[in-house]
Amino acid sequence: MAAKRPSRSSSASSARPAARAARKAPAKTAAKSPAKARAKAPRKVATGTRPAAKLAKATTKAKVPPALAQVVLAALEDMKAVNVKAMDVRGITDITEMMVVASGTSDRHVKSIADRVVQRCKEAGYRPYGIEGERDGEWVLLDLNDVVLHVMLPRVREFYALEKLWEKGAARRA
Repeated sequence: MAAKRPSRSSSASSARPAARAARKAPAKTAAKSPAKARAKAPRKVATGTRPAAKLAKATTKAKVPPALAQVVLAALEDMKAVNVKAMDVRGITDITEMMVVASGTSDRHVKSIADRVVQRCKEAGYRPYGIEGERDGEWVLLDLNDVVLHVMLPRVREFYALEKLWEKGAARRA
């Protein structure tokens, strides 16, 4: 047979929330010192006290981000990419403006080069549209819209010969 639950009285249920509130609220032991209160108070700056040069700098627009190609090439140089070749393909294709092909010494190096390029591009304000092949590390393709970057192992780069493909197309169209 099931035991009956005792009914709760209204006075017991009203005492519990008050007890919970007392436990949750921290006890104030001492008042804050005036020095701490002054240190945390925000500073007030008068509007007409800035020199004209500082005022002009504050009102100008934010820095213009460096060109995407410069960011990519600087990141490749920083990561010691091997045999970097940048090709202007504006007259050949509408897909992109510049094609960059670089090599890494190992699959781990190829992945780290691609990661660093993505990191530097994001810092400069450019977001990649796509990243392919990062898992295998033999050939990583970064689509940055205006720049397409191919980072490859030397044997893969030799097999596909992308530079020859795009240079021949440039010679035919010119």
